[in-house]
Amino acid sequence: MSTQDNSPTYVIDTLIAEDIDAYLEKHQHKTMLRFITCGSVDDGKSTLIGRLLYDSKMIFEDQLASLEHDSKAVGTQGGEIDFALLVDGLAAEREQGITIDVAYRFFATEKRKFIVADTPGHEQYTRNMVTGASTADLAVILIDARQGVLTQTRRHSYLVNLLGIRNVVLAVNKMDLVGYSAERFYEIVSDYSAFARQIGLEAFLPIPISGLKGDNIVTRSQDTPWYQGPTLIEHLETAPVNDTRMQDLPFRMPVQWVNRPNLDFRGFAGLVASGSIAPGDAIRVLPSGKTTTVKAIPSFDGDLSRAVAGQSITLTLSDEVDCSRGDIIVQADAPCEVADQFEATLVWMSDAEMLPGRPYLLKVGTQTVTATVTEPKYEVNVNTLEHLASKTLGLNAIGVVNISTDRQIPFEAYATNPDLGGFILIDRMTNATVAAGMIHFALRRSQNIHWQAVDINREAHAGLKNQKPAVVWFTGLSGSGKSTIANLVEKKLHAMGKHTFLLDGDNVRHGLNRDLGFTDADRVENIRRVGEVARLMTDAGLIVLTAFISPFRSERRMVRDLMAEGDFLEIHVNTPLEVAEARDVKGLYKKARSGQLKNFTGIDSPYEAPEAPELVVNTTTLSAEEAADRVVELILARR
Repeated sequence: MSTQDNSPTYVIDTLIAEDIDAYLEKHQHKTMLRFITCGSVDDGKSTLIGRLLYDSKMIFEDQLASLEHDSKAVGTQGGEIDFALLVDGLAAEREQGITIDVAYRFFATEKRKFIVADTPGHEQYTRNMVTGASTADLAVILIDARQGVLTQTRRHSYLVNLLGIRNVVLAVNKMDLVGYSAERFYEIVSDYSAFARQIGLEAFLPIPISGLKGDNIVTRSQDTPWYQGPTLIEHLETAPVNDTRMQDLPFRMPVQWVNRPNLDFRGFAGLVASGSIAPGDAIRVLPSGKTTTVKAIPSFDGDLSRAVAGQSITLTLSDEVDCSRGDIIVQADAPCEVADQFEATLVWMSDAEMLPGRPYLLKVGTQTVTATVTEPKYEVNVNTLEHLASKTLGLNAIGVVNISTDRQIPFEAYATNPDLGGFILIDRMTNATVAAGMIHFALRRSQNIHWQAVDINREAHAGLKNQKPAVVWFTGLSGSGKSTIANLVEKKLHAMGKHTFLLDGDNVRHGLNRDLGFTDADRVENIRRVGEVARLMTDAGLIVLTAFISPFRSERRMVRDLMAEGDFLEIHVNTPLEVAEARDVKGLYKKARSGQLKNFTGIDSPYEAPEAPELVVNTTTLSAEEAADRVVELILARR
């Protein structure tokens, strides 16, 4: 006989009605466990969550809102909520697309509070599963007892392990549909154990359950006498939370903001990522390395004697040291590393593929820096765990890459401290989150390569030439007239005694970039290399003219950011596609239209026109000579 025959009644806690302050005090000091439910489609995640909410006498806001005017529902007799209706409601949400993202639910038992993230099982929503798992202490991986270990079981298990969740429950669901077979249960556990060993998942707790019937969720099932382990809720109530583990590590606090309401107070606020801190403790501010001691830990209830991981606090320091948002305050004698090049695992979360060399914004902790990603070292096939060669990463792909940032940042390996080793990548043009990443370690070369100071600098080179260096960047469709105008501009500047150099797209591909094709990834690398060369040439004091299609705004922005303010002049040679195609001096459009030439800009590869160029020249209304004169005027007008 199963436990469903004696399903507990849903009772509203009478303490809410009698003394709300006492109720809040009762629940304030409970620990909070965050966990995620994941697995393949139709493994029963919503049913399991419904059972947890129902059987745990959970109180949540939407039901309280509907019951608050019903005096009977808040009486000592309570009100019974039909489990089938609750499960139907969760299922309806999924059908409406609500849990295509991540649905978070709150419930509590007498021993602990819980937040459960219900994530979609479809492969195309792997990014949503990563979002839910990123803050979880524990993962419940569901398996349909009839289906066994499936592709999504492996994918989600790999990601759970990758994200550092070490407390894993293997919930073999729908045991009622296989006759509560112990043989089937242990067969699935054996299969999963083999895969767990491959991915380095050291331990997991298998539990035979039925979300629909309630077997081994809150109370033990009489239909599984062969199972002697804890029920799911018993394990959830005793599992360790991350905040407890993080308290044993050295002190780390990313600075979220600097609080200075008056001249006599300067506090540094943030969430303690790890360790503990007390007044008098020696601290170090990274990346600057400045040291001082903690003066006090002020709060609304008076100064604290100590603060620990998981607390949001404000610190005042004994000395006026330079410290701002994005810096990290650490234990002075146990600082974390500082570097600008890392190996990391990326989970790509965008429909637009990852392009090596393209600059993205990298956000780790409270820091945001510009970062570029190299070609992947390998992509991981989560089914076979095979390492695959890959030049880029597509949606939901997982790969290991090297990352370079535009400045040194303090960090820790994700496996040690997720708050300081986990990051996201953001597209600089759309502000969309495109990837989640986990830092493994700093590359050795980041510590071994140092900038060498020289006596003859950029200003000295420019002064000798009596000119202001610049990069004049001509962009436009193939056949728009970029090279023709750039060549005329150089001739005019040369006649004036100016020191110039022209970098032409076709010419560069005969040497420096001869190994690159015309895929989006190769186009990004093409512009990255040219941008670095152009920057070096401006350091030599030259006026550098470049004629490249350079179809992507992000890469043109990257080159602009390499230059000093005002030293990058973007010239949009604005020629309509039909005009450029009619010219077709090199016969490229004809080849592209016939399918002989792939990835041709304007035909089967996009061109992103500049949004705010320094100059637009329309070659349908201006001759090449007139356009060149306007560019020269712009260059000479610069102070």
